[in-house]
Amino acid sequence: MNALTPGWDGGQPVESPRGGALRAAIGEALTFDHATPTVSAAAARIIVDVVPDVRAVFESAAAGDTARAAQVTNALLTRTGARPQLNPDPDGTWHLHFHGPTDSLGPGWTAGLAAGLTMALGVDEIGRLGVCNAERCDRVYVDTSRNGTRQFCSTRCQNRTKAAAHRARQK
Repeated sequence: MNALTPGWDGGQPVESPRGGALRAAIGEALTFDHATPTVSAAAARIIVDVVPDVRAVFESAAAGDTARAAQVTNALLTRTGARPQLNPDPDGTWHLHFHGPTDSLGPGWTAGLAAGLTMALGVDEIGRLGVCNAERCDRVYVDTSRNGTRQFCSTRCQNRTKAAAHRARQK
């Protein structure tokens, strides 16, 4: 999400990647177990098309607008065709997925995004979705901390904010 959206990251402006850089950014974001998928231009388009809606869910959650977050998430579920399914792994174990074993990369990952947002909202963990509170940063994050009080996308932004507050107090 953050790699695909323009805005601010740690006080620096960022632009959306294009072409091969876009496909590489998506591949890097989807890397799992040291396996980076090959992202086609068509798959990149499918994934990029849902990014504004996913961002809207994070922004609504950060603003405390649960109704809007749920409305956008429900639309994403319909749009992506997310559906629960158990898929077998080569070792014989089964894993819950929200796309079929034959879905291609774009539809599979967008359905997974929609389902993940649904689970966060459906188990009242909407407060775990946030937008960085640092000045000149709008990156999103999922708060996985034990106490659920995260306010920044990274330690870098947290440190920038604390340093700025310290400098302001010293004046």
